[in-house]
Amino acid sequence: MKDLIKADKNYILNTYARFPVEIVSGKGAVCVDNNGKKYIDMGSGIGVNAFGYADEVWQKAVSEQAGKLQHTSNLYYTEPQVVLAKKLCEKTGMDKVFFANSGAESNECAIKVARKYAELNKGAKYYNIITLKNSFHGRTLTTLSATGQDVFHKHFNPLTGGFLYATANDIKSVEKLIKKNKCAGIMLEMVQGEGGVNPLSIEFVKGVKALCEKHNLVLIIDEVQTGNGRCGTLYSYMQFGIEPDVITTAKGLGGGLPIGACIVNKRVSEVLTYGMHGSTFGGNPVACAGAITVIDRLNEKFLEKVKEKSALIFETLSKKDGIESITGLGLMIGIKTVKPAKEVVLKCIENGVLCLTAKDKVRLLPPLNIDMKSLKSALKVIENACK
Repeated sequence: MKDLIKADKNYILNTYARFPVEIVSGKGAVCVDNNGKKYIDMGSGIGVNAFGYADEVWQKAVSEQAGKLQHTSNLYYTEPQVVLAKKLCEKTGMDKVFFANSGAESNECAIKVARKYAELNKGAKYYNIITLKNSFHGRTLTTLSATGQDVFHKHFNPLTGGFLYATANDIKSVEKLIKKNKCAGIMLEMVQGEGGVNPLSIEFVKGVKALCEKHNLVLIIDEVQTGNGRCGTLYSYMQFGIEPDVITTAKGLGGGLPIGACIVNKRVSEVLTYGMHGSTFGGNPVACAGAITVIDRLNEKFLEKVKEKSALIFETLSKKDGIESITGLGLMIGIKTVKPAKEVVLKCIENGVLCLTAKDKVRLLPPLNIDMKSLKSALKVIENACK
């Protein structure tokens, strides 16, 4: 372990504050370190391993596809890409999909869609995108600019222009920006993940949708972390009574392999044409084969179990010693603790549970199919670590 840490520091950019754990294998919600110690993983690779480690259904599909065709460029057709796109459109009621490799890339595509739509319908000066303070949309320079947190902007100026930041759950702040600026669209996370796991109010989201309709703005819903069953529905916006123009997603969609998707409705599906966007690896057949197995299993019966597990977490940890509050939706949960969040996470690691942080909260993103026994065991460890 010491040699690995030393080599890591020597050869890998120091951009991660790694915890002192080397994960070497896993099955389901449990992973194993280099010393054979087992951990219940309540982070699932930051919401990526939707069905846990070494998921057999996913593994079979990915292995079979890798044995036939691991990659070809988007100059040619591949069946897994088309099958996945069809499923996403049918399950959301949207029209078309662009495949990327990450959430940031999916958001880049969405921003281009909104700006091109505005140019065509309102004029080239209508390019501003409204996002929210405390939001997070990615780490490329443009999605970093879309992110409404100054801490991420520091050192990287000049940022991409054309982004405005409203206050979450304050519809008047959105109206004010629309009136004072020439806008192309609005981009929201239904639950601000990196911003502290804070859900938006239904009233606010519906108000934003109404403003988009009134001012002919493109409504983008960022489902990178909230999507693919994470919040108890296929996509979190489905619980807010609105229909977006664009959905962006990634993380859990691939079940462990890099994939992102920008899903658009009919209103904007013809905006980007030949040569205006592209990706070498986007829609990779192996990643798509894995994603198909994820989407196929996110049915109503399964999603009800996600909601049941969410309810158990809230019931178990609410009003317990050392816990000030719990926020979130589905299996995307933030715990405000009396102790510093990192101190709680390190105590959990010591006792065989892996958790995450978000701002000053302990963040939970367990595999969607975590069994109740493992979940209850993990919650006991977390509860004790908070005391």
